[in-house]
Amino acid sequence: MTQEPTPFIESVKDGIVATIKGVGEITDAIIDTVSGSIINAVKRSGDVGTALATAIADVIQGTIQGAAEVGGDLGSTAKGAMLGVLRGTREVGGETLETVSVTASALVKSTASVGGDVGVAAKGAVEGAIAGAKDIGVSAEDAANAAASGALKAAGDISTTAVEQVRDVLTGTISGVKVVVKEPFSSGSGEDDAG
Repeated sequence: MTQEPTPFIESVKDGIVATIKGVGEITDAIIDTVSGSIINAVKRSGDVGTALATAIADVIQGTIQGAAEVGGDLGSTAKGAMLGVLRGTREVGGETLETVSVTASALVKSTASVGGDVGVAAKGAVEGAIAGAKDIGVSAEDAANAAASGALKAAGDISTTAVEQVRDVLTGTISGVKVVVKEPFSSGSGEDDAG
């Protein structure tokens, strides 16, 4: 059973639903909606550090729920959401590779919570990170790897099946960038033993 969404998450979700229903090309509309939501959430709290992580998680949850509600493409949604977070965090001074990783993680977890394909979400997150890398002053490779790391970490929190789906999708080249898949959640033994 999912936790009751906060009014902020509901507001973002409603905005995404209206956005997707109102336009044909959803990626740009999602970028604008997510970016504005991040900026507003951080400005309301006045604390970039603490507010940003919470704002990202809430905005991503609302975005994915809204897209799922209207049958939107979760891969395009994930890409647009990543770009929106990067644009919004650049505006409030919180753009970092950690932001990329946190956003990718939130995208995978939120997609799993609505029964979506976590591999599609992970790939969309990496595509968005690559497209937004220059805007936050990092290389496309560093952004892609940060997104891949966050996506895999989230998948590790979900299930071994989710890890396999994400790893399979992210192995190789995405948008012309070689993605290096690292598994930060692995134990030192290399065995998947629940004990």
